Amino acid sequence: MIPRIVPTLLAPLVVPERRVAPRRVAPAVVAAALPGPGRERLAQGDILAVTTGQQPGLFAGPLYTIYKALSAIALARRLEREGGVAVVPVFWVAGDDHDFAEANHTWIVDSQGDLAELRLRERPPEAPLLPLARERCGVEIEATLERLRAATPETEFKAHVLGWLGSAYRPDATLADAFAEALHALLGPHGLVVLRAHDHGAKQTAAPAVLAALSVTLPDGHTPVLVEARLGRDRLRAEGDGWVTRRSGERFTRAELERIARDTPDRLSPNVLLRPVVEAVLLPTVAYVAGPAELEYLPDAAPLYDVVGGGAGGGGGGGIARQVPVPRWSGVLVEARVDKFIARHGLRLEDFNGRPGELETRLVRETLPPDTEARFAELRRSIAEQYARLVPVVERVDPTLVRPVESARNGALAATQEIEKKLLASLKRENETLLRQLARAQATLAPRGEPQERVLTLASFLIRYGPGLLEALQQEVARWADAS
Repeated sequence: MIPRIVPTLLAPLVVPERRVAPRRVAPAVVAAALPGPGRERLAQGDILAVTTGQQPGLFAGPLYTIYKALSAIALARRLEREGGVAVVPVFWVAGDDHDFAEANHTWIVDSQGDLAELRLRERPPEAPLLPLARERCGVEIEATLERLRAATPETEFKAHVLGWLGSAYRPDATLADAFAEALHALLGPHGLVVLRAHDHGAKQTAAPAVLAALSVTLPDGHTPVLVEARLGRDRLRAEGDGWVTRRSGERFTRAELERIARDTPDRLSPNVLLRPVVEAVLLPTVAYVAGPAELEYLPDAAPLYDVVGGGAGGGGGGGIARQVPVPRWSGVLVEARVDKFIARHGLRLEDFNGRPGELETRLVRETLPPDTEARFAELRRSIAEQYARLVPVVERVDPTLVRPVESARNGALAATQEIEKKLLASLKRENETLLRQLARAQATLAPRGEPQERVLTLASFLIRYGPGLLEALQQEVARWADAS
């Protein structure tokens, strides 16, 4: 039985009004998409796009990556149905990203129900910050796949899932391309366009927009443009008649950056604020499906649309039409064993979002003998009352003794609290089974104290439940898209 799917929406869905006109997508941008039905529709003529995106991650990244893609598919279908024009869902693979520490690992729930990390390798501290589009999986990926195989239960779906990931995450593949291929194999058949934004042709097409943004200085003193220099991907800061990299201190003239844009455009890339602007230049985007962090920073990109639009020839100085941000679908997968635990102890999903140890203490307290907590409360109240009566007497005799009396009261209260702690610790030892069940419920609902969708990868769920889970998620997200 597949897990219960519980929506936890970031915000109500408001269907965006069309701000852009349908248009053709440049052939070089179409060629940057992986082949399939989505790319064919992208090339068919005047279209609109619903876009989303994410930096590459190991084994298709955390669950929210899949939720973004499913949200884009569902919203594009609704907008196409209502607007009478082709609307193509596009997933922008941000292969320019250089955060290897974010992309080199993922988390699963293993066959015992415990949280387990799968880590590829570490990048040496002195290594250049290469874009993930140039960071190969390497031979370590084979051992990482083997750890996934060994850690997960044997099911009828396991061989297919391992084959899916193994065909994409190969030693010779870059992390960006492996991520793109895995996502394409999973959702390409459902119409998703997986766009390799780091593709040479796409980079050449985007280069004028990136160069135009060199005239912008952000509040941190740097431009929204990065260049791959001696220390890897590096921010540029205007200085005199040129630009200097933040970390390596290398200097570039306008002519040098234009030559890079022409000959090796892969070395130039937008920062997080410029990226949606570049996307709007390349694609007729009617809506961008965003996560909570993106919803916060996207408004800060607003001034860039006018600057880049004029400088890149995107609007004759009138700027580029901004995408409408739409909160992605969000949810929690609740497995049957976890559902039973929740029901048995009268819990809610929200209870797993508290401070570390809070729920553990609550459940252990429930095993205390009747009236135990009331007795401790009565003892604390009695200590406070009796010392309160003593203070006026002591004050009349010798005021200097008031402070020692208060210290004695505090010590008595602390001793009471210490006894209570030791009692709970003893109960925890006696309730190892309960706490083990709680830990395993937390491992799947709130791993590492974070939302499930931000930590766990879909792979371990697919190994357990197969393609029926993906179909159920698609149906749930489609209901979300059609609800407003």
